[in-house]
Amino acid sequence: MNKFITHSTGLALTFILASCSLIEPTNVENPNVGEDTYLASDRAMDIWVNGAEKTFATTIAKFCLHTEIISDNYFNNYTRESKVFDKPELKNTDPDIAELQRLVANLRESADYGINTVSQHDQHTTEEHLFKLHTMKAYAFLLAGENFRALPTTVGGNPLPANEQLQLAKTTLDKALTYANNNHEKALVHTLKARVYYVMGKAQNAIEESKLALQNSNDFIEQVTFDGKNNVTNSMQDVIWKTMYQPLPRLDFLDPKYFQLKATDECPISIAKAEENYLILAETYLSQGQSQQAKKELNQLLQLVAKRPVQKQLNDQLEGRYNGGFKHYPDAADYRVAASPKDPYRSGLVLNRKSPHLIQVPTVSGTSVTAEMIDECKDNDALLELIYLMRQEIFLAEGRRMSDLGIRLPISDVEIAHTPAAKTYAEPLIPKFIPLEQGMDNFDIDTEKRLVTIHYNMNHLIVINKNRPEVAPLFTTSSSKGK
Repeated sequence: MNKFITHSTGLALTFILASCSLIEPTNVENPNVGEDTYLASDRAMDIWVNGAEKTFATTIAKFCLHTEIISDNYFNNYTRESKVFDKPELKNTDPDIAELQRLVANLRESADYGINTVSQHDQHTTEEHLFKLHTMKAYAFLLAGENFRALPTTVGGNPLPANEQLQLAKTTLDKALTYANNNHEKALVHTLKARVYYVMGKAQNAIEESKLALQNSNDFIEQVTFDGKNNVTNSMQDVIWKTMYQPLPRLDFLDPKYFQLKATDECPISIAKAEENYLILAETYLSQGQSQQAKKELNQLLQLVAKRPVQKQLNDQLEGRYNGGFKHYPDAADYRVAASPKDPYRSGLVLNRKSPHLIQVPTVSGTSVTAEMIDECKDNDALLELIYLMRQEIFLAEGRRMSDLGIRLPISDVEIAHTPAAKTYAEPLIPKFIPLEQGMDNFDIDTEKRLVTIHYNMNHLIVINKNRPEVAPLFTTSSSKGK
């Protein structure tokens, strides 16, 4: 029996009832509120969707927390959280991998319970409720398809590989679209569908969906939100606002994306935004040899990024870029950073954080790429590398980079013990070009010359390996894409 799936609906029900208002004013949970009582309440769907949204938010935060350090984006500079993901060492016995698998199952089952059970009992169920639930269910499939080699989707069922998870995401998004009642909701669905088609390597479908999304809204953003007063927290914020996770030096200027201005502040995390459509269009056109059209899309993207909010006058003076951790990081704006020993040194990538300096950081999207850099790209590979740099910067701390690097998690050993077919996916997928033993995070720092040299430019490695099945999904038609 599939342990994760068997208990997921029950866990979701417990969490959602506990997180909503079926609690006595004394804060003692009412023991008389069981499933039947809950379903008979006159606002059952409101309560369920509210709780499911909290499940969604905490799931997204956990995926950010764990997958960002598997990538080159962040290094865990302390002992809290995983000390092996940075290598990356991804064993099916790792409890963090088991947690991520469980979160996917809980999110999917939470959505299913609302769609199939709560809606049948609450006559006040609306299209808005059903839109949200189908979108969350689709996102569960998307998380599975982008981050795991395979996962089960039913109680006791055999694991379905990544491409089948993505197809389920697409089918569920089609259903969500039937409940979409405004341009924002339509833009969200079309963006997620474009993302699905992109990962599957279906260029024409990705173009069509990205264009539809931008027709509905060329600046939309969808975020999951948290509630610090009620302990629904952004776990990614905790590690980057404090000093535990340190960004790759070339990403210093974008960190921290999430921060606190007062004790209960919990910043939202973006799950979809218009920027993605421009990035998909640019990469798709480039894969078809249309470099000028790709550049046009990137320049439009720059205009959008320039309009996104920036937090100014942020006091990050406690961030010493060391503070007793394992590595010293650059901490002043006079440092220049090279993406690899073969790349030029660039200024403006590191911020002054020490007193009396205050910083400003993008809260939605930021990039170091300029129109001049786009124009100066003389060949397609150089432009593709720039696109992947923009993807890295714009999606920083949103849990997207691991997938772009072609890394996929194994199925948990608990699953393997109960489902023989799961043994096929017992090992992770780590492309051969990925540096091991923390190589992606390594750099040399010269404090006298004020130079930082990163060991590996992972965007360049993606490009020179673009025909491999694990990365750059639009540059090969291999059936193993996304698996």
